[in-house]
Amino acid sequence: MQTVLKIGTRASQLAMAQAHEARARLMKAHDLPEQAFEIVPITTTGDRIQNRPLSEAGGKGLFTKELEEALYDRRIDIAVHSSKDMPTVLPEGLDLSTFLPREDARDSFIGKTARSIADLPQGAKVGSSSLRRQALIRRIRPDLDVVLFRGNVQTRLRKLDEGVAEATILALAGLRRLGMDHIATDVMALETFPPAPGQGAISIENRVGDEAVTRMLQPIHHVATGQALACERAFLAALDGSCRTPIAGYATVEAGGLSFKGLIITPDGTVWHEIEAQGDAASAAAIGRQAGADIRAKAGTQFFEGWF
Repeated sequence: MQTVLKIGTRASQLAMAQAHEARARLMKAHDLPEQAFEIVPITTTGDRIQNRPLSEAGGKGLFTKELEEALYDRRIDIAVHSSKDMPTVLPEGLDLSTFLPREDARDSFIGKTARSIADLPQGAKVGSSSLRRQALIRRIRPDLDVVLFRGNVQTRLRKLDEGVAEATILALAGLRRLGMDHIATDVMALETFPPAPGQGAISIENRVGDEAVTRMLQPIHHVATGQALACERAFLAALDGSCRTPIAGYATVEAGGLSFKGLIITPDGTVWHEIEAQGDAASAAAIGRQAGADIRAKAGTQFFEGWF
């Protein structure tokens, strides 16, 4: 059968699982067989860099650049992403148009010697590449030794087995999509360990004005997830969020209403500011922008200048 849609994705097992989920939803929505959708794995710069933090290498765009080039070149029709990896500003001519129903947004704790972060012995090593997770770990347990932990899920688990660290923290959604959530020894509470904006949500990027593709994507777009992500991404954009900025944000939508909680924290975990906002889900982006402006005013310019 002729290919109807080429689906671009990063080549990791988790990214491929997300592309398979997008394909399955498209197959069901349009009553088309699997072979109508070609999955095109693409290795990104972010996948190749394993020896230093992304904040030093160029930030979130490292996971999207090659996929976006493939969209421009029409080698693919859509790109499937982890929403939390997406920069807040997209290249001209591209649109983050579609969001699949969100998975659990919480982080999971995976311990080799302890079942939770509270149970770790003093001075234990915890591996993470996320500045947000590093800062939140230090806020909860300033005595712990936080070490850099780059790589995909399988690489990080191998590092645990090799004794590089005694524990790590990974998104619960990713483990669930890989059928590996049983390895989580604890799930971090949203109140004490808020997620990254976009965590748990799969997003689809496509070319602006490509009407045939837009029509295919429309039936699989989850409106409530799209509204929640509009709020979270606007909050991030208002704070100039990047991989160098420890920022958390999580919005929920119910019965047309939106509730949002956001946090900014210094990398050492010693100073943080929180914000809450509510409103009509139809005004999601405006709520996020205002929350970002409010928390920036609350923290003061010195908060950002002193660290970033």
